[in-house]
Amino acid sequence: MTTPIDLRGIIPATVLPLTPGGEIDEPALRTYIRWISTQGIRAVAVNVDTGEGPHLWPEERLRVIRVYKEELAGTGIPVVAGLGASFTAQALRSAREARLAGADCLLVFPLADYLGQPLSPELPYGYHKAIADEVGLPLILFTLQPALGGTDFGDEVLLRLLEIPQVVAIKEALFDAKRFREIVTLVRSVDRPITVLTGNDNFIWESYLLGAEGALLGACAVATRAHVEVWAAAMRGDWATARARGDRIQRLVDAMFAPPVRDYRARAKEILVMQGILTGAHVRPPLLPIGPEDRQALKRALEDAGQL
Repeated sequence: MTTPIDLRGIIPATVLPLTPGGEIDEPALRTYIRWISTQGIRAVAVNVDTGEGPHLWPEERLRVIRVYKEELAGTGIPVVAGLGASFTAQALRSAREARLAGADCLLVFPLADYLGQPLSPELPYGYHKAIADEVGLPLILFTLQPALGGTDFGDEVLLRLLEIPQVVAIKEALFDAKRFREIVTLVRSVDRPITVLTGNDNFIWESYLLGAEGALLGACAVATRAHVEVWAAAMRGDWATARARGDRIQRLVDAMFAPPVRDYRARAKEILVMQGILTGAHVRPPLLPIGPEDRQALKRALEDAGQL
């Protein structure tokens, strides 16, 4: 039986502090966890792209989950673990290990096998159903822009996936406001509550206007309290405040995700260094640190957003 979980709110896709040699900086990670746990968040997402999950060894991903569980003990903040794999048996092993390490929920990344149309509903259904049956944890579906290696499942596929009882939410990151609204409408047509989480860094507060009940975003790994305040204003229907604060924080988000987008991980850490939360912005090769011009652009964006 799946444990009930409330995912309505801000779920930061967290960064992973590293040493200059590219190893996990556990003391810095614990400091970061303690900070972000006080920012009003609903949950944390770990081992996803913002936290360089694809660049970690399997044992490192499990260690990250364990550290989060230790630091979040007693807070009531669940740990959502990213689950990426190339084939079903690998996903099942990773899911079992994540559950044993303490994961409360899994964000299931799309497979390369989904590429190419038409996509039979039975392919993603079989994959997600096998994971659900294996571990029984709540699952978050993930629609992701194809240019970033994801897929738009389509209505027929989504409805099939929503038949899986363990599916409790969907992270929608197609960067298409029209499609976002269509998915919200489809999700609301099923006979049980499914939480829609925006993954669209380019229209965050507007996502709430379109029907999102929360956000699972790398953008929320920094200036987290500000994102929580925007979400709270939207949920109480104070759209003037949501727009004013959302537009202001969007300046920082846009700077963080400026081209090349792959550098957003390093930029997120640089922002946290400027705010005094981290002491280093190291990333794991082949990712590269940002240069002085990019650093200055982030500083200006922080100032414009009122976050420095």
